[in-house]
Amino acid sequence: MPLARRTFLALPAAAAATRPNIVFVLVDDLRFDELGCTGHPFASTPNADRLAGEGALFSNAFATTPLCSPSRATFLTGQYPHTHGIEDNTNRSPESHRLVTWPRLLHEAGYETAFIGKWHMGNDDSPRPGFDYWVSFPGQGECNDPVLNVNGKAEKTRGYVTDLLTDHALEFIKRPRRSPFCLYLSHKAIHPNIVQRDDGSVVGNAADAEQFIPAERHRRLYLGAKIPRRANYGKRPYGKPALERNIEGMPALGPETVTRDEAILNRMRMMKAVDESLGHLMSALRKGGKLNETMIVLAGDHGYFYGEHGLDAERRLAYEETIRIPLLIRYPKAVPAGTRLDRFALSLDIAPTMLEASGVPVPARMQGRSLMPLLKGARTPWRDDFLVEYFSDTVFPRIRKMGYKAVRTEQWKYIRYVDLEGMDELYDLRADRFEMRNVIAEPQSRRPLRDLQARLDRLLASTR
Repeated sequence: MPLARRTFLALPAAAAATRPNIVFVLVDDLRFDELGCTGHPFASTPNADRLAGEGALFSNAFATTPLCSPSRATFLTGQYPHTHGIEDNTNRSPESHRLVTWPRLLHEAGYETAFIGKWHMGNDDSPRPGFDYWVSFPGQGECNDPVLNVNGKAEKTRGYVTDLLTDHALEFIKRPRRSPFCLYLSHKAIHPNIVQRDDGSVVGNAADAEQFIPAERHRRLYLGAKIPRRANYGKRPYGKPALERNIEGMPALGPETVTRDEAILNRMRMMKAVDESLGHLMSALRKGGKLNETMIVLAGDHGYFYGEHGLDAERRLAYEETIRIPLLIRYPKAVPAGTRLDRFALSLDIAPTMLEASGVPVPARMQGRSLMPLLKGARTPWRDDFLVEYFSDTVFPRIRKMGYKAVRTEQWKYIRYVDLEGMDELYDLRADRFEMRNVIAEPQSRRPLRDLQARLDRLLASTR
C-alpha cells in the first residue's frame, strides 16, 4: 500500500548517483555458530557462506538485548531499548507505529521500501510508516498456511511461511523501477511455532522439538548427524546464584534440562529454507543486473541456548550463546571479498551503517556507529566495551525478576542484576570463554570489577 506522501531529503549528487539497493535479512533466534562460514561442522548454508566469502564476516557481533521485540526495534532504530521504549515482548503495537526506522528514513530519501515478514512488537500486523510494500502476520506467525497481511488486507495462504515470504520478496525485487530499493526481510524461522498473547505469554512449549517445523522437503535433513557441544553444555551453573535459585515446579538446571537433539536439528532444517531463500534473492538480483549494486546483509536477532549451563529453549540472559549473533555483509563496491573483522559490531550499528551506505544523514539520536569505515578498511578509533540490557518480564518462571545491565569488554563481562541482591556475575573471558567460573568474589578481581562497574555506569549515563 503506497504511502500518500513522501518528504524527500536533498542528497549530494554523487551520493544520489551511487546509492546501493539494500537487502537486509533477519533470522529469528539464529546463533552465531550455526552457519558453515562461522564454523559449524555440517550446517548446509552455501548461500550464507557465499555472502561471507564475497563480503565481510564479523566475528564479534552482538545483540544488545537478547530478546525478540526489543532486539528487532534496536535493529530498526539504532537505539537501546531504554531509549526506543520496546523493552519486552508484550503488546507494544502503538509504540512500534511511532518508531523512526532506518527504512523509513530511506523512504523519505527516495528509496522504494518493503517490509516482509515478522514484525513482532505486539500482535498488530498492520503496515507501519515508511514502507511502500508490506507483508506481515500477527505476533509470532504460523509455519504453514499463514494468514498474511498484504498491504493492509488479510490473505489466507497455502504453503510454508519461509517460501511464501520469499515469493513476496522476489516479486518486490523484480519490479521495474528508477529509484533504489530497500527490502527488509524478517523471517519467522527459526523460531518455534507458538502463539503469543498480547501480554507476552505464549501458547505452546518452545522446548518441544515438534514446535520447530521445517519445510516438508527438509524433514530428513541431517539425519544421524552428531551435534557439536560447547564445553558448558549440560553443566550445572555453580557459582551463578541467579540460576541456582529454587523455582517452584521447575527442576534444577543441569544435564537433565538441556535442549533436545531433535529440536536443534529441526531448527537447522528450518534454517535450510532460509538459506535457500537467500540464494533465490541473489539469483534474482543477478538476473536483473543488480547483484553487485546491492548491499546484502544477513543477521540473527539474538542467539539461543542449546543446553549450555543447563538452559533449554531460552535466550534473555547475558551469556555468549545468546548475545552473540552472525553478521555478514556483501557489497563489492565497498567491501573486499573475504573481509574478516573482529571489532565489536552491535545490533545498534545496522541503522547508521545502512544510512551512511545510502548517503542519508545519520540522526544524532541513533546510539550505534556506522560499520562502513571498518568495512572499507579505514583505521578508526572504535569501541572497546558495550552495554547489554534486559528488562524483566513475567513470561518464563526461571527468568522472572532477572532484569540486568551488563558490560562486555574484550576480556571481561560484568552482569549487574537490577532485581536481585548479591547475585552479580563477573567472568574473565580470556581464561574462561564458556563463562563457567564467576570470579566476582575473588580478591584478584577487585580491580577489574571496579573498572567494569565504572564502565557500566558510564555507558548507562551516555545513552540516556
